[in-house]
Amino acid sequence: MLMLCSYWFYTLINLMLSSTDVKCEQLTQPAALTVQPGQPLTIICQVSYSLSTRTHWIRQPAGKGLEWIGYMCSGSRKDSLKNKFTITVQASSKTVTLNGQNLQPEDSAVYYCARDSQ
Repeated sequence: MLMLCSYWFYTLINLMLSSTDVKCEQLTQPAALTVQPGQPLTIICQVSYSLSTRTHWIRQPAGKGLEWIGYMCSGSRKDSLKNKFTITVQASSKTVTLNGQNLQPEDSAVYYCARDSQ
């Protein structure tokens, strides 16, 4: 049985207004990905901003609310997901990667990367 993890081509434009400028940021991730239960998962989020800003991973199972997974700045993750997901950063390529281990059908969801507002 296949587990479907949907990843919509997701571009997040974060507008930050100040007195003299508008700053736009872009985050891009794959459109869709399917993995077998128990197999590893890797999703790469390409960003256009400095990686000194926190980049979060969030997921939303079908018919349910958003669930925060964690962010890359300190490797902080939701306690119940610490053994399932790791987050890594590659500053030279401006990527933030979500790695999943031993995923099960209940992990099927839309996964998003999102930039902190500060």
